Amino acid sequence: MSERRAAHHAAEAPDAAADLPSGRRKRPLLVALVATLGTLVGIAVVVAVVASVFVGGLARSYDAGKDVIPEPFPTGPRPAPTHGAENVLLIGSDSRSGSNPDGDHRTFDIGGRSDTLMLVHVPADRQDVFLVSIMRDSWVEVPGHGTAKINAAYAWGGVPLTVQTVEHLLDVRIDHVAEIDFAGFAGMTDALGGVTVDSPETFDARGHSFATGPNHLDGDAALAFVRERYAFADADHTRVRNQQAFMRGVLEGVLSEGTMTNPGRIQDFVTATSRYLSVDEGLTFPTLVDLGWSLRGVRSEDLTTFTLPTAGSGTSPDGQSIVTLNTLAVQSLSQALRSDDLPGWLERNPQE
Repeated sequence: MSERRAAHHAAEAPDAAADLPSGRRKRPLLVALVATLGTLVGIAVVVAVVASVFVGGLARSYDAGKDVIPEPFPTGPRPAPTHGAENVLLIGSDSRSGSNPDGDHRTFDIGGRSDTLMLVHVPADRQDVFLVSIMRDSWVEVPGHGTAKINAAYAWGGVPLTVQTVEHLLDVRIDHVAEIDFAGFAGMTDALGGVTVDSPETFDARGHSFATGPNHLDGDAALAFVRERYAFADADHTRVRNQQAFMRGVLEGVLSEGTMTNPGRIQDFVTATSRYLSVDEGLTFPTLVDLGWSLRGVRSEDLTTFTLPTAGSGTSPDGQSIVTLNTLAVQSLSQALRSDDLPGWLERNPQE
């Protein structure tokens, strides 16, 4: 065949590629897609492994650092659980042997007192977190001991008696308890790179100066901020507000982008906190992870802080300076806790 005729037949021949099924024409696209998906799956596996190793490291740090409180809950009848909600009692303890920070010269079986007492109520819908401060000089019934300042319960019977006293006072079950030595306040602050607190007034305490408004504190300053009471005309009232401001500052620090995107800072925070932490046996790392995940939508503005209602200061029969409670308001708060309706209670009982 001549070259001209060969060229002519070649020109008239059908395009083989055009006759191929459309699926075969797209094979390069499918190959690329499969390769991409394979790469993404590989990345996901790597991320999952890294995350697992990181979370495992956090768990080991938490377990290695914390102590478990032996038998933290009272024996005998207790209030019924609040369905779906969680109540966690936070105790900031002063365990300095032989020290009585009240200056009333009373002696105790264990030594030291609970300088800070807070009830954290996590509602069933997990949309908010409520923190109720209980003033340490509140005059209450301590089971088995008669009436006394509520912080005497810790001195007489440690965590179990403190839990029993709060349950008796509020008629709500405490699901978990966490006790932290005051040195832990400094440790967790430094691990976060400092904490910003909003001070209600200007004051000096323990070598530190605080201005009205925002103050960025390191660990030593944070410890002075939460412990000071003598610099204020209303003593423990402002002290409690400062402790609430500190807790809000810690929450903001934990939820900040600088912490959430910094695995090293998260590791440091868990390590520093657990070193001074004692918890009930049920407050395991998986329990904390589950609780944290259920609260993943909560931000610092969703934290509501207030103080157990009081009715002023007074003097006990044996001459102690005490804080009397507003009995009717405490009873209505107790009902709100049991029915998991703190927002409604706060509407009816607006805070300052």
